[in-house]
Amino acid sequence: MQLRSLGTTGFNIAPLALGGNVFGWTADEPTSFAILDRFVEAGFNLVDTADVYSKWAPGHQGGESEIVLGKWFRQGGKREKIVLATKVGMELGPDRKGLSKRWITRSVEDSLRRLQTDVIDLYQSHLDDESTPLEETLAAYDGLIKAGKVRAIGASNYSAARLTTALEVSRKHNLPAYGCLQPLYNLYDRAVFEAELRDACLTNGVGVIPYFSLGAGFLTGKYRSEADLQGRARGKKVAEYLNERGLRILKALDAEAARMNAEPAQVALAWLIHRPGVTAPIVSATSTGQLDAVLKSASLKLDAEAIGNLDRASDESGSTGRRD
Repeated sequence: MQLRSLGTTGFNIAPLALGGNVFGWTADEPTSFAILDRFVEAGFNLVDTADVYSKWAPGHQGGESEIVLGKWFRQGGKREKIVLATKVGMELGPDRKGLSKRWITRSVEDSLRRLQTDVIDLYQSHLDDESTPLEETLAAYDGLIKAGKVRAIGASNYSAARLTTALEVSRKHNLPAYGCLQPLYNLYDRAVFEAELRDACLTNGVGVIPYFSLGAGFLTGKYRSEADLQGRARGKKVAEYLNERGLRILKALDAEAARMNAEPAQVALAWLIHRPGVTAPIVSATSTGQLDAVLKSASLKLDAEAIGNLDRASDESGSTGRRD
C-alpha cells in the first residue's frame, strides 16, 4: 500500500485514517482494542481522536477515547506503529475551551497523561477561536514542539480565510504552521470544502483528512427511511441526509457498487480518496467486521465513469454544517 504525505506535517500515512470518536462510547474497550489491532495489522497508521470525545454521551465528561487509546498503547506496545493525532479547543466546561496559551498548555498535559505517551504526533486546533490571537495560539504550539511534547500541528473546522491567515501569521513570525486540515467532507457534504477550502489547501500544501467521510453512516446505505434510524446513536444526525438528494446519492452508490462488486461505503470512501487534495478520509468502526469492509476502499479503483456518475448525483451544493 502506497503511503501519502500528510501535507507539511512530515508524516507519511496510509490512505485511510481511523477515527477514535467511538472508543469508549459505541465501541467498548475490548472491541476498541481489537479494532486498533486489526487496523495496524492491515498496514494503516493514522489514528485520530480528541480530548472532547465522547463528552456528548450520557455520563461522559470527555477524554474517554484518549483513555482507551492510552490503555491500548500500554498493553500492546504499538505506540511506534501509530501516527497519533488528537485535538484541543472544543468546550469541556465553561472555562475549559478555546485556543489560548493557558488552555492549550494545560490541555496537552491532560491528553498526554490519558494517552500514556510522551509526545503527540499531530496536535490539532479542533475549532477556530477568534477570541484568541492566532499568534498566541501558534506560539503556544511552538513551545510544545520545542519541549518535545508535540511533533506537528493541524487545524479542523477552519474557514479558508482563517486558515490562510493562520499560515501567513506562521510565516511572518517564524512560528509552526498548520500542516493539515480536518474538514467536513463527503459525497453529500461537498459545498463548503470544494468552494474555497480545497484551493487553499492545494495552494499551501496542506494535507486533508476529512471527517464524517460516510456521513455518520448514511453513505453505507444502511439508513433509507426514518424507521431505519430507531435506536441508533446517530439517528438524529443521519436524518439530515434523508431527503431527495441523499436518496439520489444512495441510488448512484448502489449502482456503482453493483458494477464493481463492492459495497456502497467502499465506493463512497474510494470517491473521497480520489478527490484532489485529499490525503486520507477518517473512518470509524464499531467492530472488526465493519473495519475490514471499509479498509477495502483503499484499494478500490474508480474509473472515470464511476466518478462522473457520483459527481453528477451529488452535484447540488449543501452542507449539514456539523463540527466533529
